[in-house]
Amino acid sequence: AVFDTEKTVLETCNDQRQVSHEVDAFQTVEGEGEVIFTYDVEWKESDVPWSSRWDVYFSGNPDDEIHYFSIVNSLMIALFLTGVVAMIMLRTLRQDISNYNEMQTLEEAQEESGWKLVHGDVFRPPQTSPMLLAVLAGSGAQLLAMSTAILTFALLGFMSPANRGGLLTSLLLLFVFMGSVAGYSSARLYKLFGGKDWRRNTILTATVFPGVIFVMFSILNVVAMLENSSTAVPFVWVLCLLVLWLGVSSPLVFVGSYFGFKREVLGMPTRTNQIARHIPERQWWGHPLLCIAVGGILPFGAVCIELFFIMSALWLHQIYYVFGFLICVFFIMGITCAEIAIVLTYFQLCNEDYQWWWRSFFTSGSTAVYLFIYSIWYFASKLQIDAAVSIFIYFTYMGMISMAFFLMTGAIGLFACLWFTRTIYGAIKVD
Repeated sequence: AVFDTEKTVLETCNDQRQVSHEVDAFQTVEGEGEVIFTYDVEWKESDVPWSSRWDVYFSGNPDDEIHYFSIVNSLMIALFLTGVVAMIMLRTLRQDISNYNEMQTLEEAQEESGWKLVHGDVFRPPQTSPMLLAVLAGSGAQLLAMSTAILTFALLGFMSPANRGGLLTSLLLLFVFMGSVAGYSSARLYKLFGGKDWRRNTILTATVFPGVIFVMFSILNVVAMLENSSTAVPFVWVLCLLVLWLGVSSPLVFVGSYFGFKREVLGMPTRTNQIARHIPERQWWGHPLLCIAVGGILPFGAVCIELFFIMSALWLHQIYYVFGFLICVFFIMGITCAEIAIVLTYFQLCNEDYQWWWRSFFTSGSTAVYLFIYSIWYFASKLQIDAAVSIFIYFTYMGMISMAFFLMTGAIGLFACLWFTRTIYGAIKVD
């Protein structure tokens, strides 16, 4: 039949026959019954250009006030931590450095206590798995570079909400091309620790995090295939992902690692003593687990409001388009992670505990733990999922996201504390 724009009338929904919302008129489906339905489509020409079709969703959205509140909430947390760091840097540290530099005798120096006494041990490489720390920090730097790039492109308008798969494809490609960042960062840190086995360090950087994610994704894909799910990825595309990982990302990691190991060792302002200093007994409030747990609260508080909209876009098929708000919250979260790690590391050094490498990584990285706890609350309160397979898929994906978030925030805290310690110990006079 030929469609006539003047004579053809929609039969199921028109001006004379409106849609029925009466419950008695609904069709009852019992068990595995068959539902038969039809629908009509009427096409109307529009004068709005294709590039502007989504503007109706971008302007005048009632959720904009919530996004503004999210920005204000994040700024308040960041300003509070900035004030604490400024007080430490400009008042406490300035006075401590001045007093320490004015000491004339050895007896005066021996009477001093606090962070200045561990200058001969503060840059001692971590006793536990220095290579693993370098590998994780390198992967975190790769994720940080990927996130910054994708948010910048989205802010500039390259990520259209009309193409829902474009964002995921861009994330994947940017992660692959940022492999050189992971190799370079990992190599620089591993060389700072005095490591010599650069090949093993580079291979682990290229395989540990991508390998874990690939295995988890493969398991999810097999489960989806067994359930005949439309979300299952064809085997050919899985092979393409494998080629991108081993054929593009891994070589780029080796390239970045090569340039990282060719650079000179990062200079430290103080020399490390041959014999490690004894660490005094910690007070209860200085326990590592307590500090790590506290460290993730404020960074998570900076993103928790915006996180709700991101979760809704992921699991409730809603459209997320306010990338300007998101990039602001992202940078505020990064600043908060760096500042909370610096503050807690300073208190740790004041207690003459110089084992700060791993703790600074876990302090800001613990934000991911709160992210996963939030995903549990979101699942229980917002999603109506009963099937065991769907529950498995949800928590596996959220586990993958939380793992990536842990590496990214942990790397921010580690590198921020490295800058902080080099700055404060470079300001004191050490014989």
